[in-house]
Amino acid sequence: MKKIKPRMLRPGSHIAAISLSWGGPGTIPYRYKVGKQQFEEAFDVIVVETEHALRDADWLARNPKARADDLMAAFADETIDGIISTIGGEDSIRTLPYLDLDLIRNNPKVFMGYSDTTISHATCFKAGIVSFYGPSFMAGFAENGGMFPYMVDSVRRTLFSSEPIDMIVPNQARWTVEHLPWENPENQSMRRKLNPCTGWRFHQYEGVVEGQLFGGCVEVLDWLRGTDYFPSAADLQGAVLFLETSEEAPPPSFLTRFVRCLAALGILEGLGGILLGRPGGGVDPDTFPAYDDALCKTVREEYGLNDMSIVTNMDFGHTDPMFVIPIGIKVRIDSTKQEIAIDEAAVIEN
Repeated sequence: MKKIKPRMLRPGSHIAAISLSWGGPGTIPYRYKVGKQQFEEAFDVIVVETEHALRDADWLARNPKARADDLMAAFADETIDGIISTIGGEDSIRTLPYLDLDLIRNNPKVFMGYSDTTISHATCFKAGIVSFYGPSFMAGFAENGGMFPYMVDSVRRTLFSSEPIDMIVPNQARWTVEHLPWENPENQSMRRKLNPCTGWRFHQYEGVVEGQLFGGCVEVLDWLRGTDYFPSAADLQGAVLFLETSEEAPPPSFLTRFVRCLAALGILEGLGGILLGRPGGGVDPDTFPAYDDALCKTVREEYGLNDMSIVTNMDFGHTDPMFVIPIGIKVRIDSTKQEIAIDEAAVIEN
């Protein structure tokens, strides 16, 4: 089903910062302020906090309805042009009982975040609107020593332009997953250690597939199974599923088990392709191929889906920099040319 596109962002747009899970801004306010400042300066926008965005983590943990109310208020507020998560966490699933899908559907606007924000993306998908899997204020926009140009370019092309997004290219510079404690402000000016890029890995030698994007953090998607917010096989027929692992660094076997669950639900065989982000957490890069093998072997050897397009080691998820994924928009995977493109805009001009 075609999703409703939100209006594009522009200089001067008002962006709501929202804490849907962990109260990061209340715990480490300096880190949030840096992310807010760097985002405002790069895109010439105005960031305003939702009512409870800056509350302390303990209060937010006790009040999932308040977090949900913030989200509903941001969607309903006509002065707000976009909504971006301050940070992820682990319990935004507790907001689900308090959400109004009709309100979201009737007030489409840019919504972005990643990790535990997968829960809210699934909500937007069910409501029928396009949302954006991408950086948050504290992880991404608050990058030490300034934001990565690769990420900034993707945000600009995806959220601030009504032109087709076109080619999604691999990061040609370097990437990082190093953790420098945010609690120490002195770390903010220290660039994180960078690793060489080895490129995306296309595991299909030829063919072209197109499909609607859906996905997120694989652990969070796993929590959603069995709820009304996990898409059905019909919802994902022909879709391209994107998956990434969190900073908790689950082993390759987690992917195997998740794919088996997709098969049991009747979803796997209907997919057009699978995209896998570079593993998050402190995973040794030398072991990255084990994640590829777990995914490919399960899909192909256990279920015989030898023609399914699979691309791994991609620049999204819990490593930086990341590109923005427009959930609900159609992506084209050309395995013959080893290219990935989105041939339409993810936002509308008016």
